[in-house]
Amino acid sequence: MSSLAKNYNRRKISFKYGKGSFLYSTKGKKYLDFVQGIAVNSLGHSNPYLVKKLKKQSSKLWHVSNAFTIPEGEKLAKRLTKNTFADSVIFQNSGTEATEVAIKFARRYFYHIGKPNKNRIICIKNSFHGRTIAAISASGSKKMTEGFGPKAPGFDHFTFGDHKKLKKLINKNTAAIMIETIMGEGGIKVVPNWCIRELRKLCDKRKILLILDEVQCGIGRTGKFFAFEHSKVKPDIVPIAKGIGGGFPIGAVLMNKKVAKSCVPGSHGSTFAGSPIATTVGNAVLDQISKKNFLKNILKQSKYFFDKLNKIKNTYPNIIKEIRGKGLLIGIQLHFDQSKFIKSLEQNFLLTIRAAENTVRVLPPLNVKKNEIDLAIKIINKVCKEYKL
Repeated sequence: MSSLAKNYNRRKISFKYGKGSFLYSTKGKKYLDFVQGIAVNSLGHSNPYLVKKLKKQSSKLWHVSNAFTIPEGEKLAKRLTKNTFADSVIFQNSGTEATEVAIKFARRYFYHIGKPNKNRIICIKNSFHGRTIAAISASGSKKMTEGFGPKAPGFDHFTFGDHKKLKKLINKNTAAIMIETIMGEGGIKVVPNWCIRELRKLCDKRKILLILDEVQCGIGRTGKFFAFEHSKVKPDIVPIAKGIGGGFPIGAVLMNKKVAKSCVPGSHGSTFAGSPIATTVGNAVLDQISKKNFLKNILKQSKYFFDKLNKIKNTYPNIIKEIRGKGLLIGIQLHFDQSKFIKSLEQNFLLTIRAAENTVRVLPPLNVKKNEIDLAIKIINKVCKEYKL
């Protein structure tokens, strides 16, 4: 009898250790892990370089208060701003905290320039921005907000792709539009590049902020450091987490100069955020992702994976409806509930996870090998072949 609360429907499987793309269960079984903590273990399990850096830092210093200068955090922030649109970084501990800060400083910016009534944020209905009260209110999901009322005020919603409704929602109180560049929990739905560009133009025209949530799709996941880079757009605020820590809890919010001006001492804080050990791991992840051809290889592996998956889709069109995603953020949308299909994949030693719209989420590490993709394709094809509708 577990003493853990039942807020997770946990699978009856646990693991002793992991290595690269694989997990080894307590019963001695080897699984190809294409969940990777839901796009968290960007460099796979027990990455030797990350382990080395973590061990070295852990023997020196784990945590100090943000009342003091933290060199490791200064270094990571400098690298993030040097290579992105951003001018300033606020570290956090998770994606939902990063989203909270994005919301706070979108409102704080307008307060700072003397327009405190501009505090409403427009989001996509049934998106996912985290599990805090503000984040679930931003997501506009009835399922996530049920029983946690009242909802946090200040959010308006439009349906994915309903541009007319989006434009109608903008009024004198609108502060920002906040969307996931690629909707993860929402079914691996990619916002097209042209749409991102039009959102930027719309925000500029209406003098509001553009927030692009890259908690799941950022940090190399799509073959660019950020997914929005494919559209050649510069947002105002970007929350990140997951992949930047390679498995260690760390999040951050990136902001341009005009938004960052509203950030003054006391306007936000966190006990644990930006610790020496967390930012050391973040720097180690950047060391690997910044290597020559690392991102190009993600695009190469992605094309190979998508080509193979689409062949399976064409062979089994009564099972697979669509192959979705970008880079190594992949969704296999089925014509029916995906639970049984995911279970069958697990029984064949491939781990995946669900998303909305009957979608199976496939999230290999960014340094996945071609033969590991081939193994996944072999298992997916086998499950499709043996699947009984």
